[in-house]
Amino acid sequence: MKLGPRYKIARRLGADLFEKTQTQKYAMRAAQAGRPKRGRGPSRSDFALQLREKQRARILYGVNERQFSRYVREAVSKRTMRDDDELFQTLESRLDNVVYRLGIASTRQASRQMVAHGHLTVNGVRITIPSYRVSVGDIIAVRKGSQSKPLFATLEDRIRDHIAPPWVRFDLVKREATIVASPKLVRSQLPFNIGAILEFYRR
Repeated sequence: MKLGPRYKIARRLGADLFEKTQTQKYAMRAAQAGRPKRGRGPSRSDFALQLREKQRARILYGVNERQFSRYVREAVSKRTMRDDDELFQTLESRLDNVVYRLGIASTRQASRQMVAHGHLTVNGVRITIPSYRVSVGDIIAVRKGSQSKPLFATLEDRIRDHIAPPWVRFDLVKREATIVASPKLVRSQLPFNIGAILEFYRR
């Protein structure tokens, strides 16, 4: 997914969206630029707030508008669980997100590149689609042909020091991860309002 200038997006939607905007350099630039120019003042309508939350979630997960709206439609159409739980599980179960959650990549952008370049396998099959959805029981590993590359030279150190969510487990000996449960939505831990996002698409 192509993005515009990250500093500009971060000033509008929040500095926590990108790794490069959570630095002292960004803070200094933001202070020099002053508060974002909002004309006669920001709109506080429900629509504006819902749009902001949708944009935050979409950019955080690196999903384009068409794909994100499809995720929401699927979540709303299914009756197996709550809409917000369904949407959250769909986003978290993307392979690029799982690689990021495991600590194999430091950012979701880096994890997307890892997957797209064919460095990862799922159940022994090379996957090059970042949006590929994993399921409970799936085994994710660095492809044998990629394990000797400099990109993964410090993999064990990164994994050892990383705190992954409880629904994934990494075996340092086998150098592979297993999806042991479905992602559980904890609203207080989300960096966006998932309820507002669903309301945005129900309009």
